[in-house]
Amino acid sequence: MSRLGTIAHRLYSGEVSYDFVGKRRRWYAISGIILLLALIGLFGRGLNLGIEFKGGSEFTVPNTTATVEQARASAEAANITDPIVTQVGDKNIRIQTQALTPTQSAAVTMQLSQDLGVPQGNIAVTLVGPSWGAEITQRAVQGLVVFLVLVVVFLSAYFEWRLAVAALVALIHDLVITIGIYALTGFEVTPATVIGVLTILGFSLYDTVVVFDKVKENTRAITSGNRATYSEAANLALNQTLVRSINTSVVALLPVTAILVVGVGLLGAGTLKDLALALFIGTAAGTYSSIFIATPVACQLQERRPEMKALAARVAQRRAGGDSRSGRARKTSGTGTATAVLDDVEVDSEMSSGITPEDIGGAVAPTGPRSQPKKNQARSKRKK
Repeated sequence: MSRLGTIAHRLYSGEVSYDFVGKRRRWYAISGIILLLALIGLFGRGLNLGIEFKGGSEFTVPNTTATVEQARASAEAANITDPIVTQVGDKNIRIQTQALTPTQSAAVTMQLSQDLGVPQGNIAVTLVGPSWGAEITQRAVQGLVVFLVLVVVFLSAYFEWRLAVAALVALIHDLVITIGIYALTGFEVTPATVIGVLTILGFSLYDTVVVFDKVKENTRAITSGNRATYSEAANLALNQTLVRSINTSVVALLPVTAILVVGVGLLGAGTLKDLALALFIGTAAGTYSSIFIATPVACQLQERRPEMKALAARVAQRRAGGDSRSGRARKTSGTGTATAVLDDVEVDSEMSSGITPEDIGGAVAPTGPRSQPKKNQARSKRKK
């Protein structure tokens, strides 16, 4: 068995476990810092909206050997303030400006033709009104709201409303981080960006549903026992799906990274930049939130239920050897320590042995060499 397969089996069997749920304050603090920076960028610097949203004029100069700096100087010579100049492909240059009148647009086209050595008729001019951008924004917001409503309805029906709320918190977490990083970096927001953001919400939801499905399996009849709390069973589910989540994320990030590095960096395909950056940030944030945000939030909501508090009390009493007066029980396992608290269950342990599937009524498929029945050593002897 490979090393990765061995680690995956040890995580799945509970032989090795990391306390994701018990250390939720650490993950909340990390997310809080990232979200604070994102909000500072969003409300401080603001989004760099493309002309599709705020309106303007776009000039595309094909088959030119001019540089971006030369094209910017030519546009400024035509009385254009702060033009956005990018290289599209090897020989095409795109200049975006504020909204211009037909007379101003003709003057800019003539100036670019003279300075960049391209016939005036070959320069493509596109005029975009702000109303079109407002319509795109409205459609994007409508699509986002409908998506979130369907997510809550589906997860409430398949799991329950507490897990639906936790998944919604994780989705909003990913959305704010992605938009905030766009604001901090100054990347231009285009319709491709909107498509990328909606796409990564689907990926984040998929990863969260995979974890929640295992949580549901581990906690199906947990209130009938007294060997593990809800948070401990959910933490086991996180460890059991950890390798799968990492593998899925790596496979998803590899082609997106290739688009950013090869497509944008080497080939200069600037049109892919907006979509690829949103996918990269969102995929990474979605993987983080499904492990460190969604499940801990779900456990906090579940542990507030009276039956889960009663379960925690029974678990603590069992681990204390029947002494329920202390209200707290400690169980040393391996190199770490697990702590169960009645009102707010906390598990304080580093990577060590933890709750196993047997503790929650599950089973692990046996591995290793099978034991073969021994052959009968007695043999009949012939009579001489």
